[in-house]
Amino acid sequence: MKLIHTSDWHLGHSLYNYDRSEEQQAFLDQLRDIVAREEPDVLLICGDIYHTTTPSSATQKMYTEGLLAIHQACPTTQIVVTAGNHDSCAKLEIDRSLWQHFNVTVIGNIARKADRSTDWEQHILEVTDPAGNVIGYIGAVPHVYPHNFPSENGTLNREERQPAFFQGLLDHIQQKNRQQLPVILIAHLAVSASDATDDEMKIIGGMDTISPDELGNGYDYLALGHIHYPHLVRKEYPIMAYCGSPLAIDFDEDYPHSVTVLEIQQHGELPQLKTIEIQNPRPLTTLPQQASTLDEALLALEQWPEQQKDYIRVHLKADRSITPDILDRITTLLQDKQCRFCYVKIEKEAPADMQQRKELSIEELKQKSPVEIAQMYYEEKEGEAMEQELAQLMLEAWQETTRDQETPADFSENNGL
Repeated sequence: MKLIHTSDWHLGHSLYNYDRSEEQQAFLDQLRDIVAREEPDVLLICGDIYHTTTPSSATQKMYTEGLLAIHQACPTTQIVVTAGNHDSCAKLEIDRSLWQHFNVTVIGNIARKADRSTDWEQHILEVTDPAGNVIGYIGAVPHVYPHNFPSENGTLNREERQPAFFQGLLDHIQQKNRQQLPVILIAHLAVSASDATDDEMKIIGGMDTISPDELGNGYDYLALGHIHYPHLVRKEYPIMAYCGSPLAIDFDEDYPHSVTVLEIQQHGELPQLKTIEIQNPRPLTTLPQQASTLDEALLALEQWPEQQKDYIRVHLKADRSITPDILDRITTLLQDKQCRFCYVKIEKEAPADMQQRKELSIEELKQKSPVEIAQMYYEEKEGEAMEQELAQLMLEAWQETTRDQETPADFSENNGL
């Protein structure tokens, strides 16, 4: 069985008010060609098809025509679409019955029977070959917030519902899978991993994550959406993988964007994986790559090729050479070029004492007041200490919201307030 794993298309996304439909259409064209060349049994689209829950009619048309073109490129490919957190689950399912005529299955919500119990059959898809023989199973789960997973018979608390759903789905697949055929699970969420690299954790940072153990046992490959950085959460069997987004959503997503092709013959086998990079006709480029002086940046902009269409973020060191007319100077330099200027990123050098500051443990953070934490964040973000007047205002606001609690005396004294 061969599958293509893709997610996080974010159709309709704009970048600093620039329309990105040219790039999004280019991706859909590339995906169509990849499907035509690879002839997969299944194309998995694991959530965040749209960037907003209310995509424009032009964006919806792009999606519809894109799926139809993919279907025409390889009519035997089964296409599975699940909703992500950026999608309107209900709107995505409106055309579900119509899509079935084009070998497309859309799953936006948890399916329920009349008695409100889970309709497992709607989440279990049989993969068939051109002769109609079953060659594998897909367990498809749309994005659902943990507390919204069903509690069968009302016996499960909120923390138990999500793990119980995934294991229940896999158990129902196991009952069907008497021939030990491959089992692929789909989910749109953030999974933590003890063996993740520092770069991977930076991408995941700030998201609510769940443990791999909460996603059950019994699958061969977990096709994940939600994180835009393509990587393996678990490299050993069973594989957990993010294919990543096909296009960068912002300048900090400075890594290759791709789709994943996997092949597997039977249950219990390690899938064979390969990635196919997506080429963006308008890359996101930071210029210069390292923070530079204004003169160095202006020279790089002046030398930028006229026909190169990149989005440009200008990267500057914070110094006195930055004048109020900086945007006019940049715009003038680029006015005859095809690139798209977005904004200026100004990087302040952190004070020496900040560079040496150690990471705080959770217990150490608990000992800090909200204002102290705000000051630490400000220093890290701005590269300088928070002004005394602002710190005083924050302290007063905090005291106003906690009138019935005593402000730690040593905090005001230690901070000169």
